[in-house]
Amino acid sequence: MAGMALNSETSDTRKRASSLINDPKVRGIFYQVLTLALLVLFVWTVTQNTINNLQKANIASGFGFLQGRAGFDIGQSLIAYTSDSTYGRALLVGILNTLQVAVLGIITASIIGFIVGIARLSQNWLIAKLAQVYVEFFRNIPPLLVILFWYKGVIAVLPQARDSLNLPFQSYLNNRGLFVPKPIFGDGVWAIAVAFLIGIVATVFVARWAKKRQRLTGKPFHTVWTGLALIIGLPILTFMALGAPITFDFPVAGRFNLTGGSVLGPEFISLYLALSFYTASFIAEIVRSGIKAVPKGQTEAANALGLRSNAITRLIILPQALRIIIPPLTSQYLNLTKNSSLAVACGFADIYAIGGTMLNQTGQAVEIVALFLVIYLSISITTAIFMNWFNAKMALVER
Repeated sequence: MAGMALNSETSDTRKRASSLINDPKVRGIFYQVLTLALLVLFVWTVTQNTINNLQKANIASGFGFLQGRAGFDIGQSLIAYTSDSTYGRALLVGILNTLQVAVLGIITASIIGFIVGIARLSQNWLIAKLAQVYVEFFRNIPPLLVILFWYKGVIAVLPQARDSLNLPFQSYLNNRGLFVPKPIFGDGVWAIAVAFLIGIVATVFVARWAKKRQRLTGKPFHTVWTGLALIIGLPILTFMALGAPITFDFPVAGRFNLTGGSVLGPEFISLYLALSFYTASFIAEIVRSGIKAVPKGQTEAANALGLRSNAITRLIILPQALRIIIPPLTSQYLNLTKNSSLAVACGFADIYAIGGTMLNQTGQAVEIVALFLVIYLSISITTAIFMNWFNAKMALVER
């Protein structure tokens, strides 16, 4: 009897063990704990090897080197910088230069991409084919080649400074870059920025009021012109009320060179144009596919109501296509930002170029690579969060 009881207990224990092994929740927890343990072991091993190698090479770890003197010049900077500035300030210059290229490139690529994408669906055969040639040309060549095309094939063959091309607003273009008027800010200029922000906030409230009014009464309200009046008119009125606190230093053409103003170097122009035109070709295809995804019945219904083609595209097709376009558009914005690291090919001082110079001078490879990761991740994640918010605002809300 004792033996039978012992066998029964053993059998029950085996059944419980078997049930635990076959339980999906238990197995899931086990594999998660195992994966986490392996990951911790991997990180600990890499960290220990890195520390040992740095000690053998007599390289001090940490970010204290950012307070040291940089000792190198930077061609284009949005803030004051000299060779006597610190490595930290040099890195800040690189971050601002990268953001400048990314923001301007995203705006320009979006405008060109939307125009070309709509042009590809044009009823005019010539316009549609020209748009198709543009897309196929830029989409099928590497972005590095596009940068070199603008840098070596376009800007490098422009006239010299003494034969500069005259542009509007007393600007000049030559093989040294684009010379434009430089704004000089006086006292109270901050009020203009405040007026601009107030105009944006007021436009948002007006748009919400107009939407609610149209839903209740059916009467439309021209929010576009009202928004432009608020966003542009308020800063202009503030500017005039303060007695024009912004003046401009215009470039002056001399016999052999240009003096005054602000200069956008050929490196920046090449990178900006290359990334804009290259990314616009992908955005154009996204726009085209988004418009094609809108049911044809929408266009047919609008035609039956007697709407013109421009009104149909602007008021009916694009608002619906935009909800399809935004998610893949986010990826292209992120790609443009990351492709800005190709600036090293034309000598533009972005994060990667400046960080590479810092690495060669200090040998702090681990710290600088870590800074690269943090900076690019921060920019990309911020862009993705904003685009996800915008996508959620544009999404259709079901009743």
